[in-house]
Amino acid sequence: METDERFMREALREAQEAGQEREIPIGAVVVCRGRIIARGHNMTERLHDPTAHAEMIALTAATEAIGGKYLSDCTLYVTVEPCPMCAAALNWAQTGRIVWGADDPRRGCTLYTPSLLHPRTQTTHGILARECSSLLQDFFKRQRD
Repeated sequence: METDERFMREALREAQEAGQEREIPIGAVVVCRGRIIARGHNMTERLHDPTAHAEMIALTAATEAIGGKYLSDCTLYVTVEPCPMCAAALNWAQTGRIVWGADDPRRGCTLYTPSLLHPRTQTTHGILARECSSLLQDFFKRQRD
């Protein structure tokens, strides 16, 4: 749990960076053998690309870092539950474990069964959930003001 919180705090840093760039504040890091090999945050506005989610940016950086397309020995930490698009990409990468902070009851991958994730992927959720959801809520509140 302590390790999960430490790496989720790194994902939160990425989310804060996204928020400073006026992106939806979602951040992700990929950890392999105890060290961060990739980082990402939402870049959909900057890149004018609806697929430029934090998970996709981190996934691309991670596969580049390891020199292969499979992340079976890696853990993705992301501040919000992955959407179906990201879950499917993480499935193709055979990501070993996914840890997220805040659940997404409207667009999260767990709304779909059977799971969009790879059958061997382990999941953990609720890590620093309050901090992760507060970041999003504050962002959208500022957007409405």
